[in-house]
Amino acid sequence: MDIVRAPSAPPYGPAGFDMEALEASETYDAGHMGCGELVMVLRIRLRTMPGRVIRVIARDSGAPEDIPAWCRMTRNELLRHEPESHSFWIRSRTDWS
Repeated sequence: MDIVRAPSAPPYGPAGFDMEALEASETYDAGHMGCGELVMVLRIRLRTMPGRVIRVIARDSGAPEDIPAWCRMTRNELLRHEPESHSFWIRSRTDWS
């Protein structure tokens, strides 16, 4: 299986990572919610699930650039971005304080 790339972004997932085995603990459909509001919702949700994976469906046009940037800034791991389904798999960091 090829790793899907966001426009001008590196592939997500380490070499040898089994993307087929990726399962989310929960799915959150944000619809067309703007990324400003979405990242606040994500922060609240991810804090309650350290180390677990959430699949976020985000149809906002800025999401493919904003969500990866937010993950880097907050040290949450973006495991996969699937543009066709507007889906992002994010592993919550384990050291929330």
